[in-house]
Amino acid sequence: MTLTGKWRITDMPDFDAGDRNMMEPAYILFEGNGSGEFAFGCVTGQIWGAGDAKARATDFSWDGNDEMDEACGHGWAELQPNDSIEGEISFHSGDEYEFAAVRWISSTAC
Repeated sequence: MTLTGKWRITDMPDFDAGDRNMMEPAYILFEGNGSGEFAFGCVTGQIWGAGDAKARATDFSWDGNDEMDEACGHGWAELQPNDSIEGEISFHSGDEYEFAAVRWISSTAC
């Protein structure tokens, strides 16, 4: 299994579920080309420089918004033995948010 794909953020110790999922369900997405995106609370970001998302771990940089203010930072994610991921999203010169996520399962109706 690799990091490539969309992951549902299920835990962030600094956020309760209502805050974590305030605007939409919290998630992080890794594309195979080293890009991606994430959203939690009122924060959205575009991931770049993630390296090979086919790997079991990656570091990345991001640019985005926090409550409509420009924000940027870095982060990391690592595949765990139970096929979940753990990682951290950090703001440049600011907060650091740990997260845990499971593979996103689509529930699209037929």
